[in-house]
Amino acid sequence: MTIAEEVGAEVISCDSRQVYRFMDIGTAKPTKAEKGRVRHHLIDVADPDEEYNAGRYAREALEVIGRLSRKGKPFLVVAGTGLYLQALLRGFFDAPSIPPKVRKRVAAEAEALGQAAMHERLKKVDPESGRRIHPNDPQRTMRALEVYEATGKPLSEWWRNGRAVRKEHEPRLVGMTRPRDVLYDRIDKRVEEMIGQGLVEECCFLLRRGYSPELNSLRTLGYREVFEHLEGKRDLPMTVALIQKNTRNYAKRQMTWFRKEKDVLWLDAEALSEQELGDKALKAWGMKGA
Repeated sequence: MTIAEEVGAEVISCDSRQVYRFMDIGTAKPTKAEKGRVRHHLIDVADPDEEYNAGRYAREALEVIGRLSRKGKPFLVVAGTGLYLQALLRGFFDAPSIPPKVRKRVAAEAEALGQAAMHERLKKVDPESGRRIHPNDPQRTMRALEVYEATGKPLSEWWRNGRAVRKEHEPRLVGMTRPRDVLYDRIDKRVEEMIGQGLVEECCFLLRRGYSPELNSLRTLGYREVFEHLEGKRDLPMTVALIQKNTRNYAKRQMTWFRKEKDVLWLDAEALSEQELGDKALKAWGMKGA
């Protein structure tokens, strides 16, 4: 936000959950005041029961990039959904629509058999996706199995046959790291803050609007565990601890994913001041501050 203000840039979100309306606290969307400081794009562009995927994201992000470029406006693509960034940088495909009955069947099998068994199944029907998707990533495992069940074609094949995104810009990637103990402490505190801000109430609001916890948008960190709490599966302190644990695990997978990206300038957010971080990022992006 500080860097964007300094260079007059706009932010393009690269977050697979901030695209959904009514999911504010659990996705840590920028506040109204923050959006007043810096214009944000691709936030609140779909309802929770809408189909939204990496291909749609890449198309819409490229449209925004095109508009900003024609105006000569700098932009920063920000956030941590690796698959969406990959689709934007390397190409995307038009994902097939998954029939509700297929989605329900795969979800029921996952509930009955567990994540390990589902990932083993994925490795048999789609070895390439089985290698790429982490064994502890139930959401992407189920998505890959849904695509295979619905189409008879592995997800990896859909990706290979996808359309390449024409590179009109040379991406310059900057990532921030923190020591693991500091990162985990920040995650634990953030989960407590989200509960204090009303995450449970937000989930109740979504239920009142008629959105099912089985929707792909809501089978995600924070929401999934709170819905289980509301169903009486565990009390709130246990729910908080579980969200913290699952988020720490997700952070590890996130870093594994992004570490595979080439030509990333990694900056230590604990060792550098905010000014130093900003200066190094601006230099990497070829921008000059005010």
